[in-house]
Amino acid sequence: LRKNVEDFTGPRERSDLGFVTFDITADILNGKNGLQPFWNKNTLSIFDWNVKQLFLYLSAEYSTKNNALNQVVLWDKIMLRGDNPRLYLKDMKSKYFFFDDGNGLKGNRNITLTLSWNVVPNAGILPLVTGSGHVSVPFPDTYETTKSY
Repeated sequence: LRKNVEDFTGPRERSDLGFVTFDITADILNGKNGLQPFWNKNTLSIFDWNVKQLFLYLSAEYSTKNNALNQVVLWDKIMLRGDNPRLYLKDMKSKYFFFDDGNGLKGNRNITLTLSWNVVPNAGILPLVTGSGHVSVPFPDTYETTKSY
């Protein structure tokens, strides 16, 4: 779903606002998932002695004629040590606005969704880990005019 709305953060131009609904099924500890593209196989020992929690986030990456690279975080979740490492998320809506600073979402055929996570250690550096796969989502060529999402 994509709308063209007024962007009150800058000049009084209209910008694209995208809405994404997604499913994620993953087993963090065993590296298994029902959504093939997202998790890598190196997660078997992700919760070792120095891992306090994981910060998971889903980001969208795409290019437009104005910007070669656009990255937007759509959703996030904190997974604590001891939490169920199996994610079964169905019909999830983006947690954050998916604004483009123009009309770069309309008809964009290559918006790539990637699930990544930061390991939050008890002590030491904060490593960034990206899933081994991604999913490309085409956006429609027309604007939606409905009032609700």
